[in-house]
Amino acid sequence: MVALQVHFLLIPSLLSIMGAAEYMMQDAALLSYIDQRFLSLEKRLGKCNQDVLEYVDEFREFSQAVLSRLARLGTDKAELKGEVENLLRRVEHAQRDIDYFGSVMDSNACVEVHEDLLKQQLLEEAEERKRLKLMLNASCDHMLAGIRSLKVVKKTGGKHGSWMKDPGKKHAKIYLLSGSVNNVILEFANIMAFMENNQTLKARRVPLPLPWEGTGHIIYQGFLFYHRHGSLNEIVKFNIQRRNIADQMLLPGAGRIPAYQLSPQTKIDLALDEQGLWALHAEPETGGNIVLTKINPAAMAVEHSWDTPCSSRDAEAAFMACNTLHVVYNSPSGGSSRIQCVYDVLGALNAHTNPGLHFPKRQGGHSTIHYNPKEKQLFAWGDGSQIIYKLHTEQK
Repeated sequence: MVALQVHFLLIPSLLSIMGAAEYMMQDAALLSYIDQRFLSLEKRLGKCNQDVLEYVDEFREFSQAVLSRLARLGTDKAELKGEVENLLRRVEHAQRDIDYFGSVMDSNACVEVHEDLLKQQLLEEAEERKRLKLMLNASCDHMLAGIRSLKVVKKTGGKHGSWMKDPGKKHAKIYLLSGSVNNVILEFANIMAFMENNQTLKARRVPLPLPWEGTGHIIYQGFLFYHRHGSLNEIVKFNIQRRNIADQMLLPGAGRIPAYQLSPQTKIDLALDEQGLWALHAEPETGGNIVLTKINPAAMAVEHSWDTPCSSRDAEAAFMACNTLHVVYNSPSGGSSRIQCVYDVLGALNAHTNPGLHFPKRQGGHSTIHYNPKEKQLFAWGDGSQIIYKLHTEQK
């Protein structure tokens, strides 16, 4: 009987000892698992740090090679100087970033540097430059150096208007568009007929089905391009000979504010140069700076746009010449007109904020200034007078 009682007393004790042993085995297994996980993480972190060091060294070697090649390219081809400087700045900026990354290696951050992305960006920049040069047929090798003289051809019409020749045609016809809102073009056989006292009696009157707005019209290859009155940003292409509308387009972003502060009647100013048709306007999003757009006149479509550093504040007019925007400024009360901002879309020239090119022998403002690429002259309208300015140019 006593033996049976001892037996029953030992059973709980043995069970307790066996349970404790089982818990110890579980704890040992857990500790072993945690140790293995830490070993695995340490190995992966070590590999990560090693990979980062290799990426840093590889990028530095690549950037040095790119800098060396770009430096040689800059010495071999002067026309790519602006592009090379831009690429140098980008590579140097990336170099500073990767140097900073190398200095914070202890942060245990694992980053892969995709040098292929940088190569692709460089190639895309070069391709875009090449495309623009082909599109603009970059044959212009001269720049405006001064405005030599002026000739007041006639004084007819009011304060606002424009007059011009068609540089895309061989004829010598003169076109007069009087007023900031109108729907009649006056066409003269030549400048002598225009200068006669009774010139309006000899003019051919061409009515438009839709009136114009502002003074930023252009006649090119037999078509009048103008901003339609009452529309925000519609440009109309009108066939002068057939007297019908050939096409229309909308100019994105234009028409909300004047292109020039001192000529508020003009929201969209169209221009011509050696490369064809352009549109100039200002946008609130650019702080009132002038936006320059190249237009395909055949397709009536935008080819490319540039946000320029040239402000519309105190500007009265602007014109294009040889891929370069020239903005004319004056005082609100009227004074000496001057070109105070120049912007070359191909980057051959930097954007100048004060070239100091003054219009000679004349006080007062201009309603319109347009460049004739065929005659290399400016056709301007100032206080009812029709003026021609001769230009002095030099090699870029």
